[in-house]
Amino acid sequence: MIEVLFFIAAAVALISAAMTVTAHNAVHGLLYLVVTMLAISLIFFLLGSPFAAALQVIVYAGAIMVLFIFVTMMLHQGEKSLLEEKQLFQISGSIGAFLLSAVLLVELVYVLAGFASPQLINGSEGYFTIQTITVKELGIQLYGPYQLLVVIAAMMLLSALISAIHIARRQKNPMQADEEGDQTL
Repeated sequence: MIEVLFFIAAAVALISAAMTVTAHNAVHGLLYLVVTMLAISLIFFLLGSPFAAALQVIVYAGAIMVLFIFVTMMLHQGEKSLLEEKQLFQISGSIGAFLLSAVLLVELVYVLAGFASPQLINGSEGYFTIQTITVKELGIQLYGPYQLLVVIAAMMLLSALISAIHIARRQKNPMQADEEGDQTL
């Protein structure tokens, strides 16, 4: 039964990924991208990795939504952009994303109700259960041999955030700043 659920989640991931690329509206493309990430998360869960599934939801699906909201707020340009944002999202264009999400929800409820057990994975020696890993062990694995890479990734994200804020900041007219007395030497 796990195999059938896996193929359903994989089909949802492929369909929503194709819809992400072909969407004409940025908001609808984002919705399909979030559905893709949720489907991948369910695949991780079905394969017996609930921690990777949770990270997929938190980091990718959650971070994408926060990033989109951040960019929308950062690029806010007054009353004109409010009217454009209201016209940007239409329910009729996102029905497909809602239906694909409903398929994933039904699948997840089926698994969590106990009809299918993702804790049993077919290995080379038969069935075995998942070995759980503590947060301390995960931290040792991440910050042990990969400590430098984690720090470099954090610095790259920080520099991207500072660059985005700098680009989005409105430049004052040098003549206007001189008249207001804000210009410093």
